[in-house]
Amino acid sequence: MAVFVALGAFLMTLAGGWVAQRVTDRRHLVLGFAGGLMLGVVGLDLLPEAMEAAGTPVFGVPAALLLFVGGFLVAHLVEGLLAGRQVAHGASGERVPEVGLTAAAAMVGHSLMDGIALGAAFQVGGSMGLAVALAVISHDFADGFNTYTLTRLYGNARRKALLMLFAAALAPVVGAATTLLFTLPEELLGGYLGFFGGALLYLAAAEILPEAHHSHPARSTLLCTIGGAGFIWLVVGIAE
Repeated sequence: MAVFVALGAFLMTLAGGWVAQRVTDRRHLVLGFAGGLMLGVVGLDLLPEAMEAAGTPVFGVPAALLLFVGGFLVAHLVEGLLAGRQVAHGASGERVPEVGLTAAAAMVGHSLMDGIALGAAFQVGGSMGLAVALAVISHDFADGFNTYTLTRLYGNARRKALLMLFAAALAPVVGAATTLLFTLPEELLGGYLGFFGGALLYLAAAEILPEAHHSHPARSTLLCTIGGAGFIWLVVGIAE
């Protein structure tokens, strides 16, 4: 059942990527919406789940929050290192394609964990599985949208963006299938969600949103950002 439901996530991820590539003539609106989606996913979905699953304090601070900050700093460090290497090779001022591929790979990893969470939920019970299935299928549209957008934003070819999109779509199916063999500890899953949330927030705040508002600081771009965050709020509310 979990693998069958994951096929719905596969199709929804592809749908998100299809929408992202079809509206390239409104790039600033796409980026604004993507930034809002990422902000909503982190603040309204990933971080609350991480706190619930891995909220054990470490020196007075919940472990999930420490990993959240760590994810943010690691993303900042990785981008700085890749950009420094690009400058050393005489490509100053250009976007670094490796950053986009790294970010997209993180989205693929996140989609894999979605599939694992989906399979684990069905192991607990049918009602729990259906609740998680609704959340996974709904927000995988945002995952597909963001995977394609992130890959293309950093100058990667359309072929690579489509390849990463397909990988992100296939990942929940693979993740759900693996739960036939093992179950992921809840605390480990919570730590991963915190770390990934920090990295995703860095990309949204430092790259996606500034790029969206740089050339087109229009009200429509801001409304798309708010709409993206609101969409995730709606998805989380329905899932609950």
